[in-house]
Amino acid sequence: MLSRVIPLELSLPWFQVNGFAFIPSKESSREIRHEWAFFTHGYTSHKGDCLNWAARLVENGVPCMIFDQPGHYLGSFHEVNRWEDFKDHVHELFGEAFHRMKGILDHYLGSGNYPTPQSIILGGHSLGAYTAIKALELPVFSDLSKVGLGIGIGIGQRQATHLFETAFYEKTLSIRRQLVSPCLDSKVIFSWLKSEKEKMTISNQRIHLITGEDDIVVGAGGLEAFIDVLQRNGNMITWDRPKRLPHHEPGSATPHLYSFLKDHFGWK
Repeated sequence: MLSRVIPLELSLPWFQVNGFAFIPSKESSREIRHEWAFFTHGYTSHKGDCLNWAARLVENGVPCMIFDQPGHYLGSFHEVNRWEDFKDHVHELFGEAFHRMKGILDHYLGSGNYPTPQSIILGGHSLGAYTAIKALELPVFSDLSKVGLGIGIGIGQRQATHLFETAFYEKTLSIRRQLVSPCLDSKVIFSWLKSEKEKMTISNQRIHLITGEDDIVVGAGGLEAFIDVLQRNGNMITWDRPKRLPHHEPGSATPHLYSFLKDHFGWK
């Protein structure tokens, strides 16, 4: 299917990020679907981790957007000045992305020349998975059917806070910490992220999780611990446990992600 890639910037009062919109071309004979998808990445990474997901979906008629996490220099040279701004507002980028997508489709396809969205897909990898799941309760999505996708996410059961805090990454940690705004130091962000997942209160949402058996960041029992938290709050949870989906290769989740969405929405 023909598609167009649109570079863009998403702005909130607290920070800015870069992104790409993927829209089906109006020259294509393929029907544009009633679902829109929005994805973001994990800690110290960039939006390119989500490229394969968006490419697969837009080929099948789904308008998509991928965007950077704030203060992540591999994707966008924009700062986050206060940790409180990040933790309180990062998930709101999904709402801003939704507003921008409508404007982009109006501009390139013409107002009224594409179906009104009936369902929204919010997904991400690791840190991005948490922000996507949290964004499911944003007011902007209240009148839409929603599904959350979490790739490489769980509640680690090991003593160390995160893989970056172990000897495995000791030699590169000083470099990795310089790939993000200073207020997003790993010691701050991972202790916060673990606590947030353990006490998550989101409820009555449809969420699908994909975490590999060989994901050493999530580790043994990590996916199950997160599933337990979500299910206790009345969310409908399904999951995949591919034998090979290492934490640093989120693009490998593409066939599992697409297979779930195809079945969930009944795509032909």
